[in-house]
Amino acid sequence: MKPRPLLTWAALSGIVSAAVGTAIAEALALVIAPASSPIIAIGSVVIDVAPAWAKDVSIAVFGTNDKIFLLTLLAAVLVAAAVAAGILQVRSTPWGVVIFGVLGAVATVAATTREQSDPWWAIPAVVGTLGAVFTLLRIGRLLTHWQADARPSSTGQRQPGVASRRSFFVVLASTAVGAAVIGAGSRAINAGSLAVDAARKAIKLPRPAAPAPPIPEGAALDVTGITPLITPNRYFYRIDTALQIPSIAPDDWSLRVTGMVDNPLTLTFSELLELPLTERNITLMCVSNEVGGDLTGNATWLGYPIRELLRRAQPRAGADMVLSRSIDGFTAGTPLKVLEQEDRDCLLAVGMNGVPLPPQHGSPVRMVVPGLYGYVSATKWVVELEVTTFARSSAYWTNRGWAEKGPVKVSSRIDVPTGRKTLDVGTIAVAGIAWAQHTGIRAVEVRVDGGEWMPGRLAEPISADTWVQWVYEWDAPPGAHTIEARATDAEGTVQSGDDVPVVPDGAEGWHEVRVDVA
Repeated sequence: MKPRPLLTWAALSGIVSAAVGTAIAEALALVIAPASSPIIAIGSVVIDVAPAWAKDVSIAVFGTNDKIFLLTLLAAVLVAAAVAAGILQVRSTPWGVVIFGVLGAVATVAATTREQSDPWWAIPAVVGTLGAVFTLLRIGRLLTHWQADARPSSTGQRQPGVASRRSFFVVLASTAVGAAVIGAGSRAINAGSLAVDAARKAIKLPRPAAPAPPIPEGAALDVTGITPLITPNRYFYRIDTALQIPSIAPDDWSLRVTGMVDNPLTLTFSELLELPLTERNITLMCVSNEVGGDLTGNATWLGYPIRELLRRAQPRAGADMVLSRSIDGFTAGTPLKVLEQEDRDCLLAVGMNGVPLPPQHGSPVRMVVPGLYGYVSATKWVVELEVTTFARSSAYWTNRGWAEKGPVKVSSRIDVPTGRKTLDVGTIAVAGIAWAQHTGIRAVEVRVDGGEWMPGRLAEPISADTWVQWVYEWDAPPGAHTIEARATDAEGTVQSGDDVPVVPDGAEGWHEVRVDVA
């Protein structure tokens, strides 16, 4: 056999062997724990150890598709390693086995060091590695036989090697198909968590004891292209550190209130639903939202006031922070005084826009805190509230260089026009949304080409905890123009025009759109 075809088949052998190992690991993760999947474990470690600037770039470039990008990148690295293993196993035995051994060791360490892991979580990585090695040795041996049979004989004639070639292709093809079916099926079941999803859909949310006030008739402006007043669940942004969405059956969920409290307590999901729940419209936003970005959403949330739960737990003197913890190990540090405020609807949310929380948004329970960026407040899949102090404890993102406290900044965004097409001369609606959570918006102004700031018209706000729509009727002349917007909150604070990046506590600046009018 010529060197080039040999290396091609060797590389393919390495890829198929890696697929077998991955399929075995995914199948075992179904039995042991979804998070014990080597792919998920390694990806989660990458997310944890990646520097803040890398995460910022990923979110800025890929937005809510950052997890897809990471999984694609991991798949590419695995394929490259598998190709190297296959080639080296043929050319320089046993280095292909060594490569798979190293990958297996990395996966084992990643799985067994995750939050809430146990020694059993090593099984998928270990057994999967053994499966990959066995497959590599078997297919490699068949390839070597084919290669030997295809060499010239002592008479100078090449031997046909038909039987060895057929054996190689049969084993390679059947193994590849089996790995694809088992791996894809296991990954789909693992990621879908069908039983848990069915249990979530069976939840019957109670009627709120304190319903949300009716949305004012003038809250929604009739402007084509403006952001809807309420964000549908399927379009609500998702930014978190979970490579795989945690799967928690409602009956298995409980919340512990611990730390500096006189009355530690545990709350089950059924007990939570029996409490008098509050319904409120609240806007959430990610601290990674760039000026003019779309990492913000407005929804109708149903949940229990966190202040009431804290009142039952009785925080001790000196406590000033609540460290909320997700089932996947993420933590957020929220000022205790914010959660205890009587006029702030901080919720342990169980419902979103009239349905039980979707898995990607924190099912079965998450935190919703108006006025703070999500990285210090909006913990999904929450399972613990530890009352502590900022001096004693720190949270996931503050350990990575972000600010300890993250109050939402006064912001506005231009939704239309988008600058993607030439506009007609005449009156053009410049419109968008603005927010100053828990304070409210007093005014939005627009200026064109650096000229005078002109007042826009505000819609009727739902509340101080939601964004508000606005519009400015612009008499547009021909030419190229730059449109900017700025907001002023109810206390008179004017949105900053300074160009400030998202790190460490949120972006600042005026959103601008460049358009052509003809």
